Amino acid sequence: MASLHFLWVNRAKFSIYSKEFYRAWGKRLFLFSELYSRNYRRWKLLKGGAVINELAEIGEAKIDGPRNYLSVGASSFIGKATIALHCAVTIGERVCINDGVQILSASHDISDPKWSLACAEIRIEDYAWIGTSAIILPGVHIGRGAVVGAGAVVSKSVAAGAIVVGNPARPISKSRCETLDYNPCEFLAANRAWLLG
Repeated sequence: MASLHFLWVNRAKFSIYSKEFYRAWGKRLFLFSELYSRNYRRWKLLKGGAVINELAEIGEAKIDGPRNYLSVGASSFIGKATIALHCAVTIGERVCINDGVQILSASHDISDPKWSLACAEIRIEDYAWIGTSAIILPGVHIGRGAVVGAGAVVSKSVAAGAIVVGNPARPISKSRCETLDYNPCEFLAANRAWLLG
């Protein structure tokens, strides 16, 4: 929801004579620099060839490599994560990637005497939640609605709705509900100031 145009068009409107009007505009002005920074980061990635939906939020992520390898769907949030783009990284809609997450699309082949680089695409499906400081390794596919616990190291694909924790990441007996209907971008204070006042 970081698009300034989207927030302006969909802003909560109040009578100029009400307390809500001044409270809302006070919050909007106070949080504008944060909103502007996220829009600027998105613009830079788009200019480099990334495909990012106008409703996605890009936090202070460190994204290295050819930007055209990155695709981010609507209403997804990327926090202070690190993404190494050696090949395609596709992030679906309404995905939440917390601070400290590392997404690594390449590693070195330890069985190769020349220690060559081995790249593999990473796909993260809709409604997935990647917890703080988790590491996603090359070739991993995170299924729809899956949860990767904080600090987990994921070297194998995760089934839809599964919850994985640990190093190496392993599924636990719990799973998420099948019906998911939330937007991680709605929880950001700058967005709430515009949409709710």
